Amino acid sequence: MISKVKQADRMKRIHLSGIRKVFEKVAELERKGAKITHMEIGRPDFDTPSHIKEAAKKALDEGFVHYTASVGIPELRKAIAEKLSRDNGIRIDPDRELIVTLGANQAIFLCMMGLLNPGDEVLVPEPMFVYYADWGEFAGAKTVSVPLREEENFRVRAEDIERCITPKSRMLILNSPHNPTGAVLNRDTLAAIAEVAKKFDLLVLSDEIYEKMVYDGAKHFSIATFPGMTDRTLTINGFSKAFSMTGWRLGYVVANPDLMSALLKVHQHTVVCPVSFAQKGAAAALTGPQGCVDKIVREFDRRRKLVIDRLNEMEGVKVARPQGAFYTFPSIKETGRSSQEIADYLLEEAGVAVVPGSAFGSLGEGYIRIAYSTSYDDLEEGLSRMKAALAKLRS
Repeated sequence: MISKVKQADRMKRIHLSGIRKVFEKVAELERKGAKITHMEIGRPDFDTPSHIKEAAKKALDEGFVHYTASVGIPELRKAIAEKLSRDNGIRIDPDRELIVTLGANQAIFLCMMGLLNPGDEVLVPEPMFVYYADWGEFAGAKTVSVPLREEENFRVRAEDIERCITPKSRMLILNSPHNPTGAVLNRDTLAAIAEVAKKFDLLVLSDEIYEKMVYDGAKHFSIATFPGMTDRTLTINGFSKAFSMTGWRLGYVVANPDLMSALLKVHQHTVVCPVSFAQKGAAAALTGPQGCVDKIVREFDRRRKLVIDRLNEMEGVKVARPQGAFYTFPSIKETGRSSQEIADYLLEEAGVAVVPGSAFGSLGEGYIRIAYSTSYDDLEEGLSRMKAALAKLRS
């Protein structure tokens, strides 16, 4: 026996993704011939638009296959800066305030590792995206949950954030539109949160990966544009959702130049630089026609309405109306079963894959997450089977 072969102690505090657990279980069932309706994975089912793929192919054909600058190629950084100014009202120096990353996930990880000290506290609205709770743990920080309420349509309130602040509070994570609930923060809410951040000297990490997916007249606002927030906000975004580029693994982080050197050190010590030819595709995504994004968002809205209508017909299910992203987070509390039990039952009885709310933190218990990122026809069929299965469970 070799006693020194063991995991690092910190890994005892880190959890595997509950979403990936469902995804891998479904993959195993499908290998055995099962027919499953995918409502578990936050992955647009559309192909990447052709002009983006052509730009990457051209880069490959021209031999653009070597290392790039760690922060990303100049043409992509310029395109991102122009996009931020045009769409978000955020004006940056692309040479000093921007790093292109391997997806938005890596961008957030850079911020955690580069800016948090052991003992710092990170405030996160809960239910939360599965990785938020653990990223701070890598840096020795503690995650403090800020409760989200169904009766508030899962929108975080400034007063709830302030109640959770201690002398150790260092960072607040915002995600709007929100995963897993689909909530969107309006201007007044963000203005109140900005005042709290300034009052208590908090860094704000704003994950805006779903910014294009807003419905029912809702609008996306970037908190970095609010008075006094530019230097204390870390804006995170990427290409996975709006351009259906999940496998391309490209995102970016925008931050105060005084913070960038720390983020760049983590970036260089982990991935060195983003994928060369993928960056050419990303530049084409931002500088090319945007009609593809509008088309994707319209289709998601059509699916959203279908899912909400069908969920409202189901016994034991109650759903707050989401205004963003491509998720619903219905309550299944009336079934009397746990979210894991309902997720397992729907997979086995109805062939429908959903994620138990408990995967998004303890405050997600009593809910399931449904991603309407599969085809309309598949959603119709899957929701019909789900309705029948829940009726059977109730009877």
